[in-house]
Amino acid sequence: MRKQMKLISAAISTALLLGACAAPNKQANENTTNAETTAANSDSTSDVKTMVYGTTSYGVGMSDAGLNPHADYSGWSCVRYGVGETLFKLNENIELVPWLAESYKFLDDNTLEVIIKDGINFSSGRKLDAAAAKECFEDLIAVHDRAPADMKIKEIKADGRTLTFISTEPNPALINFLAEPYSAIIDMQVGVDETKNVSGTGPYKAISVSDTEIKLESRDDYWEGPVAKKNITVKSITDGDTLTMGLQSGELDATYGLPYASYPLFENDNYTINSSATSRAFFMQLNFENELLKDKNIRSAIAMAVDKEGFVNVLLGGHGKVANGPFPMKDGETPNYSFSPEKSKELLNAAGWSDSDGDGYVDKDGKNFELNFLTYPGRSELPILAQSVQSNLKDIGIKLNINSTENYLEVVKDSSAWDILASAMVTNPTGNKAYFFETTSLTESSKNRGHYSNSELDELAKTLSTTFDSEKRDETAQKMSDILVDDYGFIFVSHLQMSLVSKNNIKGLVPMPSDYYEFSKDLVIE
Repeated sequence: MRKQMKLISAAISTALLLGACAAPNKQANENTTNAETTAANSDSTSDVKTMVYGTTSYGVGMSDAGLNPHADYSGWSCVRYGVGETLFKLNENIELVPWLAESYKFLDDNTLEVIIKDGINFSSGRKLDAAAAKECFEDLIAVHDRAPADMKIKEIKADGRTLTFISTEPNPALINFLAEPYSAIIDMQVGVDETKNVSGTGPYKAISVSDTEIKLESRDDYWEGPVAKKNITVKSITDGDTLTMGLQSGELDATYGLPYASYPLFENDNYTINSSATSRAFFMQLNFENELLKDKNIRSAIAMAVDKEGFVNVLLGGHGKVANGPFPMKDGETPNYSFSPEKSKELLNAAGWSDSDGDGYVDKDGKNFELNFLTYPGRSELPILAQSVQSNLKDIGIKLNINSTENYLEVVKDSSAWDILASAMVTNPTGNKAYFFETTSLTESSKNRGHYSNSELDELAKTLSTTFDSEKRDETAQKMSDILVDDYGFIFVSHLQMSLVSKNNIKGLVPMPSDYYEFSKDLVIE
């Protein structure tokens, strides 16, 4: 297996490096910026400089196109690119700290009072006060798919700079959701235009927005202090070769989502690589509409066949950490998973699956064991994971058919079209571990693609939702994590090491563990 893993790694590396070193092809010309936006050059009539940023994490396929935080996951784009800000934010230790808020306190289990900082304006020029924030939150709750269930808001009151949230029930995680990007405060008097542009409080304002590109300019009236004058173009580029060639050729100044095989090309004095460990997990959901996958022994056989260490250390070049569950392992934590292809074969054999015709795949009643694997190319790690798992499962006699498509959200609606869905998700984005379970793995979760259901997990989620004590919340979350791992309804493979790669004249482009923040006022083009 290790030999096969190295062959996969070598094949991926060779293809990417050859593509990166070749002359730019038609695809590169079509996907990267043209001469009119040549990167990091001063404008001929001013001192304003431009940064062109290529990323795999923006666009329709990532559900974050546009800057409207009240639509799907577009709040991530609003906050990542410095247009919008939230009342609270996560620091480098994933701890909540005030941002637009000056202070807060729970008046009782159902009432949270927040004082908003003075002297903050939207890019529209309007002053941010409690009334403006109230308008924004009321619209969010009226139109968003996740916020109402998360926040459980009964009423919002505004008085000067004092904003009061009254919830329908005790909600200890409310303050965490006020750091979620969908809670970015925008000027609702300006509203959302037809291009999905908004007016926020951040250091940048968007001058044009499309599903594939955002053009930003720095503000000269930002509340936290001076912002170096600059223009930024964010480009959605889903192809790893195109990102690599764009950064090499100078058409891009900075990137997010480079293939791991490309990193050695930029490990020199001409470039800067800034990295941070994150809670973004690469994991698989199994489809319980498939009768085979309702058998826990079959799910166990699949899980134990996945070589997590080979994926992280060989295919990703060590740019990540092996996962023991939805949340990153703590130092010294003992993994409760095992990599054992032989045990997998035993479980399959016990369930009546054997290779009766010698074709390399196990069969039963004249039919080979065959599964359909669905993922998307927006995160470069996922197609690599697909190939890795395909090789792993072939070793135990299971045939895996891969479908890596930007259209996966449509494909996933047809439960007969897939058996395993591989995706990536920040599992602890706001310091509220309940978020992962509530989003993906409870019986009624909106992103529970495989229709997983566990009554014990659902009950623990109810306990977690009303527990204010932080230690007890962590204990409950750990129990829930153990259930998912032990039940093999989800297979957690690794956690991301997030890296932003840029030319060495780009300063202050630093990733954070929460994966929310990329462009700050401290971003400088020298």
